[in-house]
Amino acid sequence: MLDWLKNISKEHPEFWKSYLSKFDEKSSRYVVLSTETSGLSAIKDVILSIGAFAVVDDSIRIGDSFEAVLLQYKFFHDNGILNEFLVESKMKKFPEPEAIQNFIEFIGNAVLVGHHVDFDVEIINTALDRLGCGRLKNEALDIDVMHRKLHDINDRQFSLDELCKTYNVPISERNSSAEDAYKTALLFLKLKSRLGIK
Repeated sequence: MLDWLKNISKEHPEFWKSYLSKFDEKSSRYVVLSTETSGLSAIKDVILSIGAFAVVDDSIRIGDSFEAVLLQYKFFHDNGILNEFLVESKMKKFPEPEAIQNFIEFIGNAVLVGHHVDFDVEIINTALDRLGCGRLKNEALDIDVMHRKLHDINDRQFSLDELCKTYNVPISERNSSAEDAYKTALLFLKLKSRLGIK
């Protein structure tokens, strides 16, 4: 059978069909996300943890949040990395398929926001591909791009810490995907207001 014909007849998981059905209307909800990954390749590396907060009506909804630490033993085993390099966390760890499904159910049709969000989207798309799903359909905003647009800067990118210093967002000693997502959400609210984004 031809490859393209296999793809057409391929049955997607139910959670993916449900996700796709949500794009008939535009969302007023933003989801600010951050991923911690094993490296900087969206194809070869994997997600270690995801943190996300919803922003609705110009406020961060702490109760509408997502955090997952992923079990990636296969990746570490296949790459000869010892267990001591695994993410240390007291949080329950989820297998990648379960974590990705839960994350897709959490985001729905929200507009995604992140710091260098293209990489987050691409590594999530790679994980979705392993589950036999398509690519994310959500619109995405990048706070670094928003900052550069506000100040008409085209010749450099800014780290999350640089942006936090610029906009007086506290930098904590703890470093996790949830902490980064929260800092990014605070930055997003400041930039959204200054750029006049509804």
